[in-house]
Amino acid sequence: MIYLMKNTFFNDAETRKKLADFVVSAKRLSMDEKCFAFEKAFAAYQGRKYAVFMNSGSSANLALIQALLNKGLLKKGDKVGFSAVTWATNVMPLIQLGLVPVPIDVSEKNLNMELENISSIKEKIKVLFLTNLLGFSGHISQIRDYCEKKGILLIEDNCESLGSIVDGKKLGNFGLVSTFSFFVGHHLSTIEGGMVCTDDSDLYNMLVMVRAHGWTRNVEKSFAEELKKKHAVDNFLELYTFYYSGYNFRPTEINGFLGLEQLKDIEEIHKRRANNFRKYYSAASTNPDFIKMDFSHMDFISNFAFPVVCKSKKIFEEYIKAFKEVEIRPIVGGSIVEQPFFFAKKYSCPNAKKIHEMGFYLPNNPDLTSDEVDYMCEILLGKKTLHK
Repeated sequence: MIYLMKNTFFNDAETRKKLADFVVSAKRLSMDEKCFAFEKAFAAYQGRKYAVFMNSGSSANLALIQALLNKGLLKKGDKVGFSAVTWATNVMPLIQLGLVPVPIDVSEKNLNMELENISSIKEKIKVLFLTNLLGFSGHISQIRDYCEKKGILLIEDNCESLGSIVDGKKLGNFGLVSTFSFFVGHHLSTIEGGMVCTDDSDLYNMLVMVRAHGWTRNVEKSFAEELKKKHAVDNFLELYTFYYSGYNFRPTEINGFLGLEQLKDIEEIHKRRANNFRKYYSAASTNPDFIKMDFSHMDFISNFAFPVVCKSKKIFEEYIKAFKEVEIRPIVGGSIVEQPFFFAKKYSCPNAKKIHEMGFYLPNNPDLTSDEVDYMCEILLGKKTLHK
């Protein structure tokens, strides 16, 4: 069996040994210096001013929406557009926090939203929560310009697209703020973990507060002093003063240590994922069984997993059988409109539904061997299916 993920970490044995040594020697394992160092290092890598480390990518999404509400950039009842093909915990925070989620269909050519998908919706949305799916994006510069023109706040879920580049810019840098995931199997693993990145200092401080109870520990000093003065809080009571709605989404020093270690290898990880993707894409593009995809607008693709959308249900079922020795999965959460938890069934997202019903993805990780990639490419070429 060829699995979606072989190892928990890049350089797995070496990283585990370093982690064991760190756990034995560390004086503190709750959030501290390693977490803060990882935030600074990740912000520098991403090219953002600020990064806030969370205990998961899902927490990062929830914290972001809460922060926008706390700052008054959103209010309950506002409509938020989101990519119809995404992960459930991009949408659940919108529902949980009293917003109105509006699914927006995606292009079958790249699995992501395009400008025509957004401009065609009837609802007036306040925020666009765009997902860069599987290392890809649509023509995101056009989307950013459209949002600026219409006064729509653009935020990005970049949990699966770390390192991918469009128009000379890393994905995750087109909106006001972006989220990332470091779950095992993602580009960079801290076992569990997530990040929120932004260039906005006020939003950064709010995210730090939302991460830990709504208090001001770890925020910038000037921001804390302003709140103390506004609410007439003395130094003693400040220790347990909660200014805004918050959670406990703090990571541990173990997560921070792992993030710093894995970040050292991130360019090699991207290189291997990109090389595998090119082989997969070359094979799949010649097969008439699949809907042909086009990523020619992208400068660099650090692919999370390779997607295939079949042209019929019959063909889909045949390829599911052909990949019986490969761990394949539905394409992320498929169409959220088709998921049982999503209540607003009035929306029609035909491309998302097609991806949901006739799509799957196969492994792309930096530990795959050439033989394993070649084996999967042979199936993608159509040599092992029943109807050939």
